[in-house]
Amino acid sequence: MLIDTHAHIYLPKFDQDRQEVMNRAAEAGVHKIYLPNVDSTTIPAMLKLEAAYPDRCFAMMGLHPCSVKENVEEELAIVKSWLDKRSFCAVGEIGMDLYWDKTFFTQQADAFKKQIEWAIELDIPIVIHSRESTDIVIDIITEMKHPKLRGIFHCFSGNALQARKVVEQGFYLGIGGVLTYKKSTLPDAIKDIPLEWLVLETDSPYLPPVPFRGKRNESAYIHQIGDYLASVKQLPLEKIAAQTTKNAQRIFDKPEI
Repeated sequence: MLIDTHAHIYLPKFDQDRQEVMNRAAEAGVHKIYLPNVDSTTIPAMLKLEAAYPDRCFAMMGLHPCSVKENVEEELAIVKSWLDKRSFCAVGEIGMDLYWDKTFFTQQADAFKKQIEWAIELDIPIVIHSRESTDIVIDIITEMKHPKLRGIFHCFSGNALQARKVVEQGFYLGIGGVLTYKKSTLPDAIKDIPLEWLVLETDSPYLPPVPFRGKRNESAYIHQIGDYLASVKQLPLEKIAAQTTKNAQRIFDKPEI
């Protein structure tokens, strides 16, 4: 039993074969998939997928940092209206991204903090995007520390010191296909992090694991990530699957499978 804690299977890249993708995930033992939102344009497709697979797909609600532009207040108002309207498994994906564009740095930070406050009010986890901004995000999480503040550093790609700081704040590390890349430093970064603080993810359709690099990623490939993590931790895949599943359930407060 494996859980994909982060996949964008509602995006157009899956429009031609989404049912087959879901079938392959089930065949690979992936029975729960968590869907992070991007912005107002992705909400309809995400909720449609959740409605089609209510026992397998679980939607989050949030504004991705790369979608923080001039209309940020309008986008945040839409997020808030949905959070007030119905329940979601998490606020996400939210955070900071300084890789593509630093123009809206201040707006990204403000949007991140506001959405953290909403998650605390609702007592649900957050799922964090922190590309080229891990230290800044850790500082914000530390500054806003609260008993109800919890969640996942999605697609963690930091160093060993940053990994320890994340875990010390009570957050989990999302481990994806980057772990399997030849030049990845992630195996060393998480070597000493207890398995109890790791969850698996694909970030489909992005960042496919070896041997699927260059292809569209999908949830079934989480098996390859689990296999590689098993080799890093020198544990059987069954142990990896059981513990990461338990971790995901603890974060999202789902019943034990």
